[in-house]
Amino acid sequence: MKNSIGRLISILHRKSQVYINYALSEFNITSAEYSFLLCLFRKDGKTQEELSSFLDIDKSATARAIKSLEEKGYITKQKDDDDKRFNRICLTEKAKANQDDIKKRIFHWSEFLMEDVSDEEAAIVFEVLERMTNKLDKTNLKNLGDDI
Repeated sequence: MKNSIGRLISILHRKSQVYINYALSEFNITSAEYSFLLCLFRKDGKTQEELSSFLDIDKSATARAIKSLEEKGYITKQKDDDDKRFNRICLTEKAKANQDDIKKRIFHWSEFLMEDVSDEEAAIVFEVLERMTNKLDKTNLKNLGDDI
């Protein structure tokens, strides 16, 4: 179906992954990892659970990305001072030193996509996508097919 929003979102997602993988290859950061760094650039020291929840990524995928970023020297895991069951994920000096360049390359993608879109159109796109994601947050996806 040519007018499928799912198809268009899927294309944007796949092309985004290709771009991110290329743009961040110099840093050895993949499209599966960069969102965790962006989140930590905003607020360092989040727990794995907080990262999973904020990014809406399952715990096993989060654990894999955290392990990979740790092995690459971008983050460290530290036990939470108040609750030893939780690991705080902290940026290393390597991550901090490359933060501006990493963010610049990531945000270039959004700027490229939006360069021919007016501010008014952009506001509509963001509002509609926000409504769609909010709807999904309230939906049991396992039961969604039962309505067919």
